[in-house]
Amino acid sequence: MGAAGRVGYTAAMTLSRRSLLAAVPTTALVGLGAPSLVQDPALAAPSKPAATPKTRFAANCEMWWGNLPFLDRIRKAHALGFPAIEFWPWRGKDIGAIAALTKELGITVAQFTAWGFSPGLNQAKHHEQFTAEIDASCKVAKQLNCPMMTVVGGNDVKGMTQAEMHEQIIAGLKLAAPIAEREQIMLILEPMNIRVDHKGHCLYGSEAAVRICRAVNSPMVKINWDLYHCHISEGDLCGHLRDGYDQLGYAQVADHPGRTEPGTGEIHYPRVLRELHTLGYRGFVGVECNPSKPEAEAALGLWNADKW
Repeated sequence: MGAAGRVGYTAAMTLSRRSLLAAVPTTALVGLGAPSLVQDPALAAPSKPAATPKTRFAANCEMWWGNLPFLDRIRKAHALGFPAIEFWPWRGKDIGAIAALTKELGITVAQFTAWGFSPGLNQAKHHEQFTAEIDASCKVAKQLNCPMMTVVGGNDVKGMTQAEMHEQIIAGLKLAAPIAEREQIMLILEPMNIRVDHKGHCLYGSEAAVRICRAVNSPMVKINWDLYHCHISEGDLCGHLRDGYDQLGYAQVADHPGRTEPGTGEIHYPRVLRELHTLGYRGFVGVECNPSKPEAEAALGLWNADKW
């Protein structure tokens, strides 16, 4: 075909396509695989992307809006549709103001940290202090109408094997379990990862945490199953959830690498959240991550992770 013929053929094809588009309804073209010429309202970004239909996310107010006063972070979480918040230690915070604001907004405090990395729960000499702190923290949890509190195992202790440290965590949790049972406030033990964030910590991966909680054998002592930490430590997130689901108390999410919001890394959260749902989990899922973009945009990652 000569140059003139190719030009005429191209023009004819263009006219034919225009004629087709004018004659066939848009809905029919979409059915044939053509792009829609009208924006589907269901695909539009929601104004409250954290108000997801299947998963109840809790914004971590330490990592989201960290440049704002604490109460303003709660207001921001509510504005994006989060049904709950979580935070780290309660000491140093205005608990009365947090309780009043969350009640006013109708937003739940899903959990906070009652016992951190140091002093370590993995040493018997700290157990008396640990139980006293759990007792005090339960009073705070009641004030906040908060159902559970995170506890951390502790960093490696020179001269102790990992097995010995885990035995001391079990012993400490057994001492605190009657307090948790009396107050009906769950203690959730969080395993970390030692490859990226917490080198030198004595408890990492879900398998060890499951063993510890089964040994404590209390309905009020379970696991804060941080899926980000467990992905780095052991992988096979869905398989480990199935194996240890009887000890799951709470779940948290962040993507890897970067500990940013779902949809930014290698974890396929729609599949993992579907597994949680299939197993029967209906509790809050903490979003303990550093948003990689403005929070209103980062929350769209939660909206997309909830699609399955």
